Amino acid sequence: MIKAIFFDMYGTLAGFNPSRFEIQSKAAADFGITLTEEGVLRGYAAADVLMAEQNLSEPLRTLDDAGKAKFFAEYERKVLLGSGVEVDSETAGAVWRRVRQVPYEMTTYSDVEPTLVALRGNGLALGVISNMNRTGEALGKDLGLTGLVDFVVTSLEVGAEKPYPPIFNAALARASVEADEAVHVGDQLSSDIEGARSVGIHPVLIDRDGNHEGYCDAPRITGLDQLSDVFEAL
Repeated sequence: MIKAIFFDMYGTLAGFNPSRFEIQSKAAADFGITLTEEGVLRGYAAADVLMAEQNLSEPLRTLDDAGKAKFFAEYERKVLLGSGVEVDSETAGAVWRRVRQVPYEMTTYSDVEPTLVALRGNGLALGVISNMNRTGEALGKDLGLTGLVDFVVTSLEVGAEKPYPPIFNAALARASVEADEAVHVGDQLSSDIEGARSVGIHPVLIDRDGNHEGYCDAPRITGLDQLSDVFEAL
């Protein structure tokens, strides 16, 4: 019996406002670079895989400033490649620094609040598991999740990133459930799907951008409004 549902944060519960395409386009324009919306989605898909791989080998929070700058130059280079734009690392780093200067905020998707309210009404424990380098309390408060979820667990607090077991085990402990009584919903195959499965939690892939059409190794949804159907199946 499922007693708890955990959620990834970025790409699952929250996204950028303005959109990543708008932010990237504004920054790239300063360098005479034109991007496409589909290209930016493709680029971010590849860049986010790079980030997951980085956190597997050497978490971003452990890198010094030079290491972070080198990583994000390559991250940005992959974003640009999604639109067929090839640049060297120095240019990619400069574009990334301009991206960081574009004002934005993280906001929850429109399907988040009604889904969380419905799930809580069913008596389920709700949690967030995030690799963000912030405290769970601050993250939840800033995104308006206080009162909608029971807790937010972050890699900063646990000292381990997804897909490693400690951060998932911390969520299980907070929810007071066994692994086979929990579901984790996330958008990354490595950090979310494989990470959850490695500790016995049921994984669900949310694919808001359609990057994983045809994926069948775990239940796949494109919006949280489809989660009830998956939950009933489990």
